[in-house]
Amino acid sequence: MGSTSDLPVMEKAAVFLNDMQIPFEMNALSAHRTPSEVESFAREAEGRGLKVIIAAAGMAAALPGVIAANTTLPVIGVPIKGMLDGLDAMLSIIQMPPGIPVATVGVNGAQNAAILAVEMIALSDKDVAARLAEYKGGLKEKIVKANADLKEVSYKFKTN
Repeated sequence: MGSTSDLPVMEKAAVFLNDMQIPFEMNALSAHRTPSEVESFAREAEGRGLKVIIAAAGMAAALPGVIAANTTLPVIGVPIKGMLDGLDAMLSIIQMPPGIPVATVGVNGAQNAAILAVEMIALSDKDVAARLAEYKGGLKEKIVKANADLKEVSYKFKTN
C-alpha cells in the first residue's frame, strides 16, 4: 500500500487472504517517496515466492504501475478513495501503457482484489481452489437466507 493510511481499506484483503490460508506480505511503499524500495520489492517478489501482487494507492496512484513495470507477476491495483472519491486513483491505475497491464478493481475494492488474487492462485493449487469454491458457495447461501428473511417483512402493499 502507498502508506499506512490505506490500511483500513487493505485490511479487508488481509482478512480474506488469512481466511483462505494464503501466506501474504503487507508493506507500505510509495512510488513517489520510496521509488528504489518499490523497484526492489517488485524485482525480488517472485524470488520470495509471491504469485500475485495487490497494490493500493490513492490520488496519483502510481504504485501499481511502477510495480508492474518491474515484475512479470500479475498486479492487481486497488484505487483508494481520496480527493476525487477515488476517480483520480482509478484513472491512474487503469490507464497503463501497452505491455504493462494492471488488473483493477473498484475504488476501495480490497476484498475483491484478494478474491481475484486467490482465483489466480487457485488455478494451480487444488486446496486453494476448494477453499475458494466453499467461500463462493457461502455467498449464495447468504442471499438465499436474506431473501427468505425478506419474505417475513410485511408492508400493507407488499405483494410477496
